[in-house]
Amino acid sequence: MQLTKLFSILIISSLFLVGCSNDDDITAIDANKQPLGSRNSSNNLLSDLNFKGLTIEIVSVQGFEPTITAINEFRTFLENRLFKPNGITINQRSVASSNLAPFNIEEIKNIETTNRVQFNDGDEITVYIYFADGSNEKDTNTKVTLGTAYLNTSIVIYEKTLRALSNRPNSPMLSSIETATLNHEFAHLLGLVNIGTPLQSQHEDTISKGHCNVKNCLMEAAIEFESGMMDILGSGIPKLDPLCIADLRANGGK
Repeated sequence: MQLTKLFSILIISSLFLVGCSNDDDITAIDANKQPLGSRNSSNNLLSDLNFKGLTIEIVSVQGFEPTITAINEFRTFLENRLFKPNGITINQRSVASSNLAPFNIEEIKNIETTNRVQFNDGDEITVYIYFADGSNEKDTNTKVTLGTAYLNTSIVIYEKTLRALSNRPNSPMLSSIETATLNHEFAHLLGLVNIGTPLQSQHEDTISKGHCNVKNCLMEAAIEFESGMMDILGSGIPKLDPLCIADLRANGGK
């Protein structure tokens, strides 16, 4: 992400949470709270085999909502990769601050339990994205976390960190950083790289697992570093390379 020595590491983690009142609700909620890469999660997002539509529930802390441009670019990214004949719905709402920043992942999970209201329903699959008003507690002067795909349908974006990065001299626009981070994290939900979506060729980074070894790919590990993000965004929003796209197509995507 760029200039100076700021690094961004997008951490992949997992969670187990319990559901609520009746058996149907428990089944639906548990299905949305599986470890990243589990079972058919990536295929369920990519294909129309089990789910014909996708709902994205974006919950932002008041004052830390994503830009309209980033949301529009994110929608285009999803439409280009997913088979959802019933369409893609993006619902946005704002909530009060938790006042817990800086966050650890357990706190992010607890915030989801409090704020998430949409879960898989019939042939509609849902994804929850939280735009936080703080940073990750493990951030240092030399590395920061921009976002985390921490469950099979859950993402946190550290919007305050993204805004601080965009305010640095010669940094990309906020909307570009938001778009790259959203697309990168959602691609992890889609199983890239080798996280639930099988490789069709050997392009996983042997050092930075879960990432692509093709230069300038959206899933390249370099995008997680300040200088790498600046280099890639200098040529526009990074895209998935043909090898990553081939993986997604083999797993039911476009």
